[in-house]
Amino acid sequence: MLDAVIVGGSFAGLSAALQLARASRSVLIIDEGLPRNRMSAAAHGVPGWDGVPPAEILARFRADLAGYRTIRFLDDRAEDISGAIDAFEVTTRSGERIDARRIILTHGVRDILPDLPGLAGAWGRTVLHCPYCHGYEVKGQPLAVLASGPMAAHQAQMLRADWSGDVTVLVNGVDTLDTKALTAANIRIEPRRPLRLVSGDGVRVCFQDGPAADFAAIFTAPKVDLAGSPAVRLGVGLSDGPMGPFVRTGAMQQTDTPGVFAAGDLTTPMWNVNFAVGDGARAGAGCHQSLLFPDFIPALEKGAA
Repeated sequence: MLDAVIVGGSFAGLSAALQLARASRSVLIIDEGLPRNRMSAAAHGVPGWDGVPPAEILARFRADLAGYRTIRFLDDRAEDISGAIDAFEVTTRSGERIDARRIILTHGVRDILPDLPGLAGAWGRTVLHCPYCHGYEVKGQPLAVLASGPMAAHQAQMLRADWSGDVTVLVNGVDTLDTKALTAANIRIEPRRPLRLVSGDGVRVCFQDGPAADFAAIFTAPKVDLAGSPAVRLGVGLSDGPMGPFVRTGAMQQTDTPGVFAAGDLTTPMWNVNFAVGDGARAGAGCHQSLLFPDFIPALEKGAA
């Protein structure tokens, strides 16, 4: 019986593991090696790691954990989790079964990208999601926002305010945009439907009719889901975010299901490496406190009520 199984070995999961490692708790990290930001050339806005490829940061995190004997990694996918606090059973895709007292979910979310030829291959390079993460590198250049929902206006107004004076919204058939507010902010509106994207140093948008348009980058807010997540089968509470559902957590990243903690992108509608690392550390500490003091989390929740 392990103290904890962590499902997902990216920033949040490794941060959670480090807290438990320093308490010499037995932990298994199950990870299939597909971090959400694997397509990005660099992670920006991360103190001490600004501009460093995400894979290099994760390699350093793993190297740190290698010095702790109670931490193990399993290259696999958690397909099912059953049981209850102090007696969970995790079943992996390969058929391995692991018993654990606690579960920490840090496996992230799945991006549902707009269905536009050329977009998937440019994702994380010239098609981006976060001005904080990628906006500085294309500041002052022509930028576009590919509308996929109401967040498009929000993104466009952010970019126009602090990153570029040349911002265009590609309406893409979305009829919920506040075009008056966009026009008032000196943001251009392109009503033609994009046909495909062609990436090079920047990205070219080809339309069904008329000339193409060139941009340094396109920003878009993809929908996300928890498809295949053990969280759903564990019965944890979910909240609705602007881009999709996320797992509801408390002050120490505890979920509504006793003994189950969660951190990282699956617990927030705003995604960032720094948030994932901080939430992971809090989940690891909360998990450890619950192992020592069974009444710790219930008392915390009662005090917050």
